[in-house]
Amino acid sequence: MNFISLNETCYYFNAAVNIGYVRQGDQGMLIDTGIDDSVMRKVRRHLRERELPVTHLFITHAHADHFGGAHFLQKRQDVHTIAPTFEAVILENPVLEPLYLFGGNAPLPELNNKFIQGKPMRIDSVINAGEHVIDNFSFQTYALPGHSYHQQAIKINGILYAGDSYFGEEQLHKHKIPYLTDADATLQSLTDLLSITCQGAVPGHGKYEEDFKATVQLNIQYHEELLEWAKREIHSHVKGITHEQLVTTMCNYFGVQNNQLSQWLLYRTAVTAYLVGLIKREEINHEIKENRWLFKR
Repeated sequence: MNFISLNETCYYFNAAVNIGYVRQGDQGMLIDTGIDDSVMRKVRRHLRERELPVTHLFITHAHADHFGGAHFLQKRQDVHTIAPTFEAVILENPVLEPLYLFGGNAPLPELNNKFIQGKPMRIDSVINAGEHVIDNFSFQTYALPGHSYHQQAIKINGILYAGDSYFGEEQLHKHKIPYLTDADATLQSLTDLLSITCQGAVPGHGKYEEDFKATVQLNIQYHEELLEWAKREIHSHVKGITHEQLVTTMCNYFGVQNNQLSQWLLYRTAVTAYLVGLIKREEINHEIKENRWLFKR
């Protein structure tokens, strides 16, 4: 975990999940918290050694790897916590994440893990996208759904902390089928990112780049290729292909290994996100036939 200075007030911890930090006078804001207590313990120690305050916290979206350390932080000090509308409900009730991944059924015990369900946290300010002033901090947030339902990126003092609205190139290929909830919304958010003016951007996974829009374009290209693959696969089945078959075929084709229920649920959601995108584009049809969800040309 490296603490990197971006300008006079903005920094980030470059790690498996990036964590932003902004100093404004005698106040300091963290942007996301990493996955668990151990990550936040390191962050707090690092900031204390440099006599940097933590008074505020902004969470970009309600996935456990981005808020799992918040409970630990809030137990040890008072931080004014800010989150996007709707995402805040999940942050306060994190059992909702395994609940929706498991299709609304009561989650099995094995889904109660730090990768799927973080600890509940307190939210002090729920915000919509737009311009905001909270104490010493003046910033703008952008609604960038698709990876999460109401994810917001935050631009402050020239730096865009983008959450998971896009991925670094290495991370994009590592996951093979990136986690999404809606491919169509993701592509619109990526297009919106191209119009944001800033000094540079920090993705949730990857490295800070001043020319981040080239990486955004790579994301667009990658998602379009997955959409095209899914469309070709569906069109190749004259009588249609079931949802279960598509999940299996797409994971196998791209070399995804699912050895745990939680992994499989994440990839099922991701594959379905591309199907949702194709349905929205009216490039495939779907129906329930013989008690199976069927996709066709």
